[in-house]
Amino acid sequence: MVEKNPPQTWRPPPMPVIRTVQASDIIASLKAGVSDFLNAPLFGIFFGAIYAVGGLLILAGLTILDSSWLIIPVAIAFPFIGPFIAVGLYEVSRRRAANIPLKWGEVLSVIAVQRERQFGLMAFAIMCIIWLWIFQIRLLLALFLGFQSFSSVQSFIQVITTTPEGLGFLVLGTAIGAILAFVLFATTVIAMPLLLDRDIDVISAIITSFKTVFKSPLVMIAWGIVVAALTILALLPAFLGLIIILPILGHATWHLFERAVEKL
Repeated sequence: MVEKNPPQTWRPPPMPVIRTVQASDIIASLKAGVSDFLNAPLFGIFFGAIYAVGGLLILAGLTILDSSWLIIPVAIAFPFIGPFIAVGLYEVSRRRAANIPLKWGEVLSVIAVQRERQFGLMAFAIMCIIWLWIFQIRLLLALFLGFQSFSSVQSFIQVITTTPEGLGFLVLGTAIGAILAFVLFATTVIAMPLLLDRDIDVISAIITSFKTVFKSPLVMIAWGIVVAALTILALLPAFLGLIIILPILGHATWHLFERAVEKL
């Protein structure tokens, strides 16, 4: 009598091993990010220009709709989508570290290739958090300032900084925004490069990202502040600073991921 093979039990892949991140890792990652940008500038400028043009188109649309004051909350939300836009930059850094030739077709197709894995779900999560950010801005405006409209960015700034209602909106909006920003940062900072680096499900990637942040909270939060501050500063010269800042931060994020998560 022929014995049947016992059924194979499916086992999930092991969770990535996380290292403690030091302040020196941030500095080293930024230096490596600058090096990647300088050694592959056309790729960096290309992805940075997409980001900058997107911002200019949004500004033009808000101006046409006579809602130019909304550019402030929209600009604050800009760092939220950085990790998704920077996927191509992660790929450039990954190829340079592995001595793989940089080919435009392969780098540009990385997002399409990842769509068959878990990137689509991560993009959906990012867009949901951005939608929550815009929704809570409109809700708080209605609660504190009614449904009044603003003729310009200057009038919006004047109202929220000189009136009691405006200051209440500013304080509560900042607190809620900080919470949303932390959630999105902790969700994506390691998860996005991890999804590119290995075949892992999106939930495991998000868990790994949160664990990395909580294992080195001060350093990782400092990194988030650096990213947000540099991105917002890059928005000031008509979004053009993003052409340089975005690729450097994108490359640096990849190198920080390599320092935070052990290789297979």
